[in-house]
Amino acid sequence: MGLKHVVITSVDRDDLGDGGAGHFAAVVRAIRAVSPETTVEILTPDFLGRPLADVFGLIDARPDVFNHNLETVPRLYLSIRPGARYYNSLRLLERVKERDATQFTKSGIMVGLGEAKEEVMQVMDDMRSAGVDFITIGQYLQPTRKHAPIDRFVHPDEFAAYEEIARAKGFLMVASSPLTRSSHHAGEDFARLQAARRERETAA
Repeated sequence: MGLKHVVITSVDRDDLGDGGAGHFAAVVRAIRAVSPETTVEILTPDFLGRPLADVFGLIDARPDVFNHNLETVPRLYLSIRPGARYYNSLRLLERVKERDATQFTKSGIMVGLGEAKEEVMQVMDDMRSAGVDFITIGQYLQPTRKHAPIDRFVHPDEFAAYEEIARAKGFLMVASSPLTRSSHHAGEDFARLQAARRERETAA
C-alpha cells in the first residue's frame, strides 16, 4: 500500500490470556517483513494483570512509537475508566523505557471532564517521571448519551497554556488543542518527534 507510517490499535482483548500483546507483536513483525521502511506506532490497552513476559515480547518487537493513553486524571478513573488503574497504565509506559530506552513513548489525556489544572500538571509530571516523550491533550466529546457528560469546553487559550507548560517540563513533543486526537497526523508527528530528539541530542 506504500504507507509511510501506520498506527495499530485494538479494543481491549480481555478474552485473551495475554490481552492481545502477542498479536500486536506479530503485526509489528509482519509489517517490518513486508515493508521495512514503514514506521509503526502501536496504541495499546493496559494489559492489566498480564504476565510481564507478554508485555516484554511486544516491546521487543520494537514498534517505533509505543502509545498508551492515560485518558484522564487519577481522581476521575473510577467514573471514566472504571476497569483500568492509573498507576498500572503509568507503569506500562515506564516499562517500555526500562526495556528499550530508544523506543519513543506517547500518551494522551482528555480535558473537559471536571479535572483541575493542577491535576493535569501532575499527570504531566507523572508521565515525565515514566519517561514519556510525547503528550497529547484534547477536548473530551461525549460519544453517546451513555458516556460521561461534558463538564465544560476548554478554551483554546488553556490548551496553549498546557502546551507551554508541557514543553517546559521536558516533553519532546506536545499536541494540545480542542481537536487533538491521539493518532491524528501521527506520521507527521513522528517525523517531528525524531527531529526533536536529534536536536536535543545535538544540544547535549
